[in-house]
Amino acid sequence: MTTLHDRLSRPLRDLRISVTDRCNFRCGYCMPSDQFGANHAFLPKDQLLSFEEIHRLASLSIRLGVTKIRLTGGEPLLRRGIEDLVGLLASIPGNIDLAMTTNGVLLPHHAEGLALAGLKRVTVSLDAIDPEIFGRMNGTGAEVSRVLAGISAARVFGLPVKVNAVIRRGWNEGEILPLVRWARESGVTLRFIEYMDVGETNGWKMEEVVSASEILDQVNGEFSLTALPPAHPGETALRFKHTDGGGEIGIIASVTRPFCGDCSRLRLSAEGKLFTCLFAATGHDLRALLRGGADDATLSRSLGAVWSDRSDRYSELRGRLDPPGQKAEMSYLGG
Repeated sequence: MTTLHDRLSRPLRDLRISVTDRCNFRCGYCMPSDQFGANHAFLPKDQLLSFEEIHRLASLSIRLGVTKIRLTGGEPLLRRGIEDLVGLLASIPGNIDLAMTTNGVLLPHHAEGLALAGLKRVTVSLDAIDPEIFGRMNGTGAEVSRVLAGISAARVFGLPVKVNAVIRRGWNEGEILPLVRWARESGVTLRFIEYMDVGETNGWKMEEVVSASEILDQVNGEFSLTALPPAHPGETALRFKHTDGGGEIGIIASVTRPFCGDCSRLRLSAEGKLFTCLFAATGHDLRALLRGGADDATLSRSLGAVWSDRSDRYSELRGRLDPPGQKAEMSYLGG
């Protein structure tokens, strides 16, 4: 197996695959309803990569050093037959860490099938425990009880769960401690995420960012935490454990404490474009090669060339780019 490095000597380790640009939520930080209304034009079905095409690219990426694959969206559970794709990816030799990020609403219907197909773990987005705040955050009024039921279903069928919570000032900073209390009681690992300037539609403002330091101050006011070392190279979260053994929390501080220097993630959009940064404007089209008859050697060279030429470090340069440049939407290329 080859290990690829980019122009800043960062190895390729993670592949995030968006399987759809559609979502059943309209969270303001990702897919605000005023920009993604009833008439929004999502990708036609024939423009999405097929499961066989995704499997082929994933297999080649593993030969180039990828050890972790995460399925994202949009909402990946909206993709019909998603268990079949999980099964295909789980069958690739190499004991890959195969995970999924979901809003959890459809997990009660899919958890058993995903576990049987070979999914190893799941991350669920949960920005509030309070029903009213959660309904406002997701933009559709969806009930938090449905997400909690999804988390329970995943655990029943043996899928380890992490929960991600984006904290946005003026929206849900009051939910930090309730989420920590719930996670402790539930035995779920919790990750807070600083509100990021992903895409061009969420109206991001720095003053709406609740920093990692502020989050820690809140949590430390009620609980005793002990810092943990990174779980693996390229770890994105600052990790802490409850000193009394009550579980783990983490904070992904992309805005105030950028981790570009260790970033090992490559992203594949639902229509087959490779993105080398969450904040990139454009991707590299692999679908044309796939459907144009390219052999595996050609595809591998293209994958390798994209990574080898990579020099992205947007979060480290945030505020110093003039002009800042356009960014693809997170709902399109996956978080």
